[in-house]
Amino acid sequence: MPTTEEEKIYQIALSIIPQIGVINARRLMSYMGMAKDIFKSTRSQLLKIPHIGPVLAAAVHQSGLVVQAESIWLDCQRENTKILFYTDLDFPNRLKQIFDSPILLYWKGNQDLNVEKILAVVGTRKATEYGKRVTSDLVKDSIGQGITFVSGLAYGIDIALHKACIESKINTVAVLAGGFNWIYPNSHQKYVGEIIENGGILSEYPLRQKPDARFFPLRNRIIAGMSDATLVVEAAEKGGALITADYANNYNREVFAVPGNLDKLFSEGCNLLIQKHKASIYTDWNHLCEHLNWGAIGDIIHRNKNLQWNRYTAEESEVLSLINKKGEIPLDEIAWQLQKNMGQLATILLNLEFQGILKALPGHRYVIK
Repeated sequence: MPTTEEEKIYQIALSIIPQIGVINARRLMSYMGMAKDIFKSTRSQLLKIPHIGPVLAAAVHQSGLVVQAESIWLDCQRENTKILFYTDLDFPNRLKQIFDSPILLYWKGNQDLNVEKILAVVGTRKATEYGKRVTSDLVKDSIGQGITFVSGLAYGIDIALHKACIESKINTVAVLAGGFNWIYPNSHQKYVGEIIENGGILSEYPLRQKPDARFFPLRNRIIAGMSDATLVVEAAEKGGALITADYANNYNREVFAVPGNLDKLFSEGCNLLIQKHKASIYTDWNHLCEHLNWGAIGDIIHRNKNLQWNRYTAEESEVLSLINKKGEIPLDEIAWQLQKNMGQLATILLNLEFQGILKALPGHRYVIK
């Protein structure tokens, strides 16, 4: 059933409660069912919910929250901006799998955020010509393979990625560290229209929220969390690109890094990721696709249309059906989609491997043989 305007406004209000945190927000939703019911509840009702103390109960009922949410809703209607709540079908499924995912996103674009193949590409803001060329080449090499590229619209590698996608008419999503009315850096405003045409722009912040230094690391978790893998093209020993790589590793997503000259500052971060086994070495586009098992999904599905389902238990058939539909899928998504705990799921997957029907891929991903 479509979400009503009233419920959407209360969802916005839930997302802007100061210091609520995404875990408590989800906890409130799980107990109350709807955002509206959270705000209509009494203080005593809220205090009966585990881990919801008097401070948070008071924060829910503070004056002005719903009025502020109504203003944000009206802004979005005027600016043709979509509001995605984490219970919505079109909210990025990959983000739902991470513990610190935002509960609400603002979205302007025409791209499906749940396509089969999404790659984050990040790097230094002071990109060299080498880094820009690698970025441009990998986009060109991906033509015709249905890839969506994600980055952060920043100087350097980020904007090189978005521009290459625009030129090649390939889907790209820019994740912002502020509201859509405050594009940062301002000089990249001129690319936003074409990015929206080729994909879209995404943020967890309302339209009028100015970018802030503390928002940029948080933005990086969305870039990593909504992608199957992250490729670091160039990076110094410290910086936003390595923060994104750390997020991807913590989320059990694949990380790749482009190796560079030992005496170059913006090769240090990539070389360090490879040296510490936090990233696979990126040598060429075909190798990345092979590593992620991209490009063979259609063949896998076609080959397994006639699986003899009666050979398997109900739980095994449930797992196989999901993997057969997806082509290949990470372990955490299987657990989330089927609502099974990891121990139970590991036993099922191991049995299917022993039967020779399932193959484990790098990065805890599974595919039908």
